[in-house]
Amino acid sequence: MDIKRDQQLTVMCNIVEKKIIQANAKRARTNVSVFLRQLGLTGRIVVKTLPKEVLQFTGTLNHMAANLNQIAKKRNKGDDLNTLDRALLNQEVRGLQSIVKAVKNYLT
Repeated sequence: MDIKRDQQLTVMCNIVEKKIIQANAKRARTNVSVFLRQLGLTGRIVVKTLPKEVLQFTGTLNHMAANLNQIAKKRNKGDDLNTLDRALLNQEVRGLQSIVKAVKNYLT
């Protein structure tokens, strides 16, 4: 059973210290509350590292999202898709299908 965290602790700092703490928390891939609590309780921070494959996967998805967003913007303006846009859209759909298949294979 988890004990509810219902107690607040305020830390006073200047704006530069605040920005440094926020940046350090972000670098540790966590939020400021977890970062400061972990540091205060253990005296150290465990940085969450993601496997190379996950980082590559995220990069691929971000690239696909950017391409799909460009196509959506064009369609939302009422512009028709040209041959290149349609080819790009089909390529991204095939790419997403491939990613879904790879994730399913990984999980089974």
